[in-house]
This record gives sequence, C-alpha cells and structure tokens, in this order.
Amino acid sequence: MTDLKIRELPDEKPVRMTVALPPDIHRDLLAYAALLSGSGEVMDPARLVAPMLRQFMMSDKGFARARRQASEK
Repeated sequence: MTDLKIRELPDEKPVRMTVALPPDIHRDLLAYAALLSGSGEVMDPARLVAPMLRQFMMSDKGFARARRQASEK
C-alpha cells in the first residue's frame, strides 16, 4: 500500500464550512481519496480536508510557537 500521511479518518462531529478550491486541488483530493480507500469504495474527498489541515498545522513550527506564546500571556 502507498505510504500516506493520513491513514484513517476519525469519526468526529464536524463543523460545516464552505470553501472554494481550485480544480487542481480538487483533482488531487479525489486521487488521494481513491488511494486511501483502496478497496474501490467511493470516499467523499471533503472528509480529507480536516485531517490534512490538522497535519499541516501540527507540522508548522511557527504556528506552534505563536500559539504557545499567545497562551503564555
């Protein structure tokens, strides 16, 4: 199996947001969802957005530093 950063999606109550994505990002989300599902079942690519954003924010050292500094004040 392909080594993806996102391996499974948590079952959490979502907060609804509406975003507009460029077509190339949407195509990539579709491709990622297909790789993740693997078994041929169709996965809604919108379910990938939150885990991807979480992964991005967790890896952003500047964001983590700014949050720590804000919570210390």
